[in-house]
Amino acid sequence: MRGAVARLLAVAACICLLGVGAAGCSTTQEKAAAQKVKAEHILKAQAERKKAKAKKAAHKHQHDKQKGKK
Repeated sequence: MRGAVARLLAVAACICLLGVGAAGCSTTQEKAAAQKVKAEHILKAQAERKKAKAKKAAHKHQHDKQKGKK
């Protein structure tokens, strides 16, 4: 009888450990997803700044041509 109870407790402990491990993985996955979203936001902002800078440079170059500058 003691052996059966010990096995039952061991199985229950293993199931609990597996549950905790699975919960930890989802938390890590959630952190990775949040970090990915943040990185995408940063890259998008950088691309927009680069595009705005290029547009400003092209506009400035166009004015220089109109004034006869090279």
